[in-house]
Amino acid sequence: MLPSGEQIAIAHGDQRAVVTEVGATLRTYVQGGVPVIEGFSGDEVPLGGHGQVLFPWPNRLGVEPWSFADRVGQPAVDELSEAAGVHGLVRWRPFRVESVNQNRCVLSLLLHPSPAYPFAASIDVAYHLGALGLTVTTTVTNRDEVPLPFGLGFHPYLAVTSATIEGATLAIPARGFVPVNERHLPTGEILPVAGGELDFTSAKSVNGHELDVTYTDLARDDYGLATTTLVDRSGQAVDLSVDRNFPYLQVYTGDHLGHGRRRTAVAVEPMTCPPDALRSGKDLVVLEPGQHWAGSWRVRRRP
Repeated sequence: MLPSGEQIAIAHGDQRAVVTEVGATLRTYVQGGVPVIEGFSGDEVPLGGHGQVLFPWPNRLGVEPWSFADRVGQPAVDELSEAAGVHGLVRWRPFRVESVNQNRCVLSLLLHPSPAYPFAASIDVAYHLGALGLTVTTTVTNRDEVPLPFGLGFHPYLAVTSATIEGATLAIPARGFVPVNERHLPTGEILPVAGGELDFTSAKSVNGHELDVTYTDLARDDYGLATTTLVDRSGQAVDLSVDRNFPYLQVYTGDHLGHGRRRTAVAVEPMTCPPDALRSGKDLVVLEPGQHWAGSWRVRRRP
């Protein structure tokens, strides 16, 4: 048995992707044999969140008790130094494979109430390869008897064709960022990026920049998509686009990763809310009993 369980392969033209049973994780995605996202091998456990689904909260959640609808949650500590729970509860849980076609697969999980998250929810994640690249659509359903609060995120790393990201340029369509304290929890502000070190609204080199930043106030096109672009030093470009249900992006240049992963790719993480949202209530999605929610993002190597 592989650490990430069953491996679900899908294909379209020269595109290939593998999704794992554990966590509904995007393990690999290549086009023409060239990685679009930085993946991991079948006998590895994903480190640094590579390709994982982040639910019912993305990023960090302080471990102090939080409450909603007269229920109290007590997150476990994942990051001892920051006293925080990290990236939710589903990334190490086996999902059920609902369907597999040539270019599409759907995995689902029923999340039962727990001390960390005392609510019942189901999550369905669909991966679809097509002319627009890889599209990921998630549907969340409230299976409880009270309103359901949640946040959702994903953790893909955009790949480069060189050994590191040095020499690459990055464009992030964000006009604001969320300052955090020493525990990487929000201070409650949103500040403009204009003219500062964190301003990537016009593409610029990642050289000398160590990013682990929550960006927001995203500029969008006529279809409501906000697109981040990484271009490596050979000119290969990867786009990651999010719909309006993802108003936040965590951008991480991997400066603190080990195992040969330091600054080898750039994580661009779609998020529905900022860190610590279950406690602050900031931009939480709230569903009434039986109600559904769906959001999409996509990634592709630019033609």
